[in-house]
Amino acid sequence: MSEYVIDKPEITGLPVAGEDALFPVRRVYCIGRNYAAHAIEMGHDPDREPPFFFQKNPNNLDPSGEFPYPPHSEDVHYEVEMAVMLGKGGVNVAIDDAMDLVYGYALSLDMTRRDLQGVAKKMGRPWEIGKAFERSAPIGPIHPASKVGHLDSGRVTLEVNGEVKQEGDLNQMIWKVPEMISYLSEYFELAPGDVILSGTPSGVGPIQKGDTMTISVEGLGSMDVKVV
Repeated sequence: MSEYVIDKPEITGLPVAGEDALFPVRRVYCIGRNYAAHAIEMGHDPDREPPFFFQKNPNNLDPSGEFPYPPHSEDVHYEVEMAVMLGKGGVNVAIDDAMDLVYGYALSLDMTRRDLQGVAKKMGRPWEIGKAFERSAPIGPIHPASKVGHLDSGRVTLEVNGEVKQEGDLNQMIWKVPEMISYLSEYFELAPGDVILSGTPSGVGPIQKGDTMTISVEGLGSMDVKVV
C-alpha cells in the first residue's frame, strides 16, 4: 500500500439523523439563481438563462451551529437552501433515473461575502473568494430519503433574530432536483458523497455578529445558526 509524503487531509463527514455513521463528502455543487424571485432581485431574467453552478469545498460544510463572521468583508449575506446528498453516481443520467442517486436531504446555508463576490463579477473573475471561504456552508443533520421521502415541495424560510427574511417553497425552484442531477452529470462524473445546494428564495441580506439565523425546510425541521 502506498504511503503519502504528507499527512492525508481529513475527510469531511456529516451527521445523519438517527445514525452513528457519518456521510462522507466528496464535492459540493451549488446552483445559482434557481428561484425566479431571487434571480430578479439579483438583476437577472430567470426565463432566459440556462442553469449554472459554482462549487464550495467539502470542508466548507459546517454542522457546528455557529458561523464565524469572515475576514475581509463588511457585507456577508445569508442564503437558505436545501442540500441534496448523493448516495450513487453516474454520467449522462436521465431525468427519470436521477432520483435513484439521492441518499438524503439537509438544511443548509450558502453564506456569501457579497462585496467580494460583486468585485469578482465586475472583473469577470471566479466567485470562490466570495463563496468558498472557511465554514461558509452551515448545514444540519442529513435526513435519508428512505425516511422522509423525496422533497419536491414545502415551505422554506430564514429568520434573523426571529424576523422572517426569506420565504419560499421548494416547488418554486426553476430547475428541479432531478433536472439538476441530470444536467450536472452531463458535465461532471457524479459520485457517492457529492452534495448539491439547490438554490435560495428571494430576500437575501446581510448579517452581523451576534445575530441568530433560524432556517427551516418543511419535512426537515429547523435549526439555529449563531453568527460569532
